[in-house]
Amino acid sequence: MAYEVEKPDEEWRAQLTPAEYQVLRRAGTEPAFRGEYTDTKTKGVYSCRACGAELFTSNEKFESHCGWPSFYDPKDSEAVELVVDTSHGMTRTEVRCARCGSHLGHVFDGEGYPTPTDQRYCINSISLRLEPEEG
Repeated sequence: MAYEVEKPDEEWRAQLTPAEYQVLRRAGTEPAFRGEYTDTKTKGVYSCRACGAELFTSNEKFESHCGWPSFYDPKDSEAVELVVDTSHGMTRTEVRCARCGSHLGHVFDGEGYPTPTDQRYCINSISLRLEPEEG
């Protein structure tokens, strides 16, 4: 798939820290309960750390106690790309930034959380950058 923002691998490596690169460009996972946004309650917009595309808002963030930031819906359905992921001996739905293709995390359905969509977008903090609301 062609993305609006495409860069050679060397450029991504130069732009991102090694940990950011591992998650965003190599579909890694940051350790549970260690991410900077796991428990944050700050109001604002969460953007892709690789390209700056707006992905989620604090309005859709909820406490899932899973170890990573959880959202029940993206800011805009066009902001993310959902891809079947059959790695690690299971079938999951990977969430990528629709603008640059960076790995964000996975989305899970039907877990019973009291949210409007019954979905949990389980997103790596290191994939995001929070822009706090003004005021």
